[in-house]
Amino acid sequence: MTPHNELRLLPWSGPDGKPCYLSTDHNDSHLSRLADNTEEIQLGLAADLVAHAREILDDDETEPEELRRLSANLTEALKDAIRVATSRGHRLPASDLTTREGHEGPRLPAAAFG
Repeated sequence: MTPHNELRLLPWSGPDGKPCYLSTDHNDSHLSRLADNTEEIQLGLAADLVAHAREILDDDETEPEELRRLSANLTEALKDAIRVATSRGHRLPASDLTTREGHEGPRLPAAAFG
């Protein structure tokens, strides 16, 4: 739940290209739901684009222009994903952002990294 004194970074920019923010007491407002839905669409499109990129990159006959287009699309999708992650990260409760005393977080075996 976003406290009313916190601004939510929205998943779109204003007409001048600057970030848009929402201040609301209700996470279930129309604009909050629209932002949630837009974030889900952006992340879904990014996942689809990654799958498409794998196909393109596996094809030895892919034209340079197609690779440039793919690169531009992946850049836009990454920009959107970073905005979603930033927005969601800002809305986490402060206790989730700090580690507990003596707890360094999850530990993975070296084999997990290849």
